Amino acid sequence: MKTHQVVLEVETRGRSFANITERVDAVVRASGVRVGLCIVFCQHTSASLVIQENADPAVLRDLERWLSELAPEARAWEHDAEGPDDMPAHAKSAVTRASETLPVTNGRLALGTWQALYVWEHRARAHSRRLLVTVQGD
Repeated sequence: MKTHQVVLEVETRGRSFANITERVDAVVRASGVRVGLCIVFCQHTSASLVIQENADPAVLRDLERWLSELAPEARAWEHDAEGPDDMPAHAKSAVTRASETLPVTNGRLALGTWQALYVWEHRARAHSRRLLVTVQGD
């Protein structure tokens, strides 16, 4: 069994989705693993990962609106050390995912036709996000 690990730095625009599918797939291809698993872990508490539709951008806009209604900045949050978007970003991260596990088949990510892997930035301003990508298999 092979194990290959890479750290990816992803620049976000603030409250947006950054499609990282191709970058993660490049790590898988470089690993030499033909069949196995790819685990992507976001090393932050105010951004998350999501596998979602890659065809209609309205899906991503609707998700952002829905999650902003769930954790609004207008709420009286106690933790606001870094501004009004601080605690809402942590709350959004708490109900989404810090990691995703994807199958590797024939040396590539085995995503469905309409699926992509995104970093979901929950903060209002741009950030640099660090992702740990681990590929294991044969």
